[in-house]
Amino acid sequence: MSRQTSTDRICLTLPTNRECSRTIVAMGEEAVYAARTFGVEVELVILDSCDEETWAEHARVVAALPAVEHVNVHHLNEARQRDFLAGAIREAGLDAPDRILDLMLPDALSYGACTNRAFLIASALGCRSMHRRDSDSNYQVLDGEQIFPIHHEVMSLSRPATDAAAGVSETDLDPAHTHRPVSMVGASFIGELSVDIAEIEQLDAGIYHDVVSLWAPGDWSDEQKRALVDESFRGAGTDPFTGDHSTLTLVDPMRVDMLNISFDQGVYERIPLPPATNTIGSDYFLIHVVHDAQLPGVLHNRHIENFYTPERRTDAGFVAYQLRFVKFLLSMLYLNFVYDRMGTAGAGTLLDDQEHVSGDVFAALIRESTSLDRTENLWRLDRVSTSYRKLGGRYEEFAALLDERRDQLLDEAEWDMRDFALLIDVWPALVRAARDTGLGSADG
Repeated sequence: MSRQTSTDRICLTLPTNRECSRTIVAMGEEAVYAARTFGVEVELVILDSCDEETWAEHARVVAALPAVEHVNVHHLNEARQRDFLAGAIREAGLDAPDRILDLMLPDALSYGACTNRAFLIASALGCRSMHRRDSDSNYQVLDGEQIFPIHHEVMSLSRPATDAAAGVSETDLDPAHTHRPVSMVGASFIGELSVDIAEIEQLDAGIYHDVVSLWAPGDWSDEQKRALVDESFRGAGTDPFTGDHSTLTLVDPMRVDMLNISFDQGVYERIPLPPATNTIGSDYFLIHVVHDAQLPGVLHNRHIENFYTPERRTDAGFVAYQLRFVKFLLSMLYLNFVYDRMGTAGAGTLLDDQEHVSGDVFAALIRESTSLDRTENLWRLDRVSTSYRKLGGRYEEFAALLDERRDQLLDEAEWDMRDFALLIDVWPALVRAARDTGLGSADG
């Protein structure tokens, strides 16, 4: 589909490593809705890490999407993504280019890295915002019509909060923040837990509480941990959509999910996401940045339906997913420290003189976190191992594997944060290079 000239261009993106033809079709319809309803140019970007057979099926689905004015579709396999990244890294003149390329396109699964690629591609395409969806989700339907989150996203994102107030149901924002642009618009999900651990709760509610509470800061009270467990990974519950409601506010990070999120370029062009591999939740960092920097956002209720794919139920899928969950728990030693410092610092420190988020400040906080004592993470590993052994079966087998990889996992959690700080350092140069080079021959 040919690109049309427009000064208001947005990027709707789908990172995927699984078959998701239905999602591609639905996102094509969301892109058309945005273009026709709001007059924006929509760059629909599918970052496809699937095997060749699945890629080919996705390519057939993409080719069958209707040609619609102001909707441009880019279907990029990993080879094309790598070509784009290598060109941007070369243009930026970065030291250790192979290392940076590995952080942007690692061999292992990385929720943060795939979204970082979407951010850079959005910049290369000249977009003012990036809107992310996931392959294991569906849009809700009301009266036969799909409920597209992009409705609220395009309506409010990037506009001064004072202007965006006219398009929301209510405003809960300190007047001191209303001169800033809306930097994030998002909602959550309904359906199954966002983290695939419901079976643990079914087997033993007490063990579920013990395990989930491990992502809390170590010094939290039992009451605080209980409250965290009660709301963790449950999204917006199960009630279906019946009508729109939106709030202009400082969005609580616990109220939104990365399968239903959008960011203004003023955020993602200054700070990337952690490139940690095999770690769930590694892509949520910017949600905290927007909140703690006191940047306005819009919280709406066009929640997306979440579901699980069959692969997670296989033995191999179970082990892989549980490792990602454990690495998430270990990452919280460092992220809880950083989030605490961010909350204390506030906008006065996290924003620069132009009220843009300051990458240098965040990189310094992250590097400071890597000097933390690992005792708390040793405790986390002990608690998970003990809990899983009590559950028996494949959980007990996983606990044995966890004990074997103990030192490696501890090291990886720290190295992931060091890599994150490095990526923040080079990010502005990468963004500039992406803008200069464009998507080029990588365009699909």
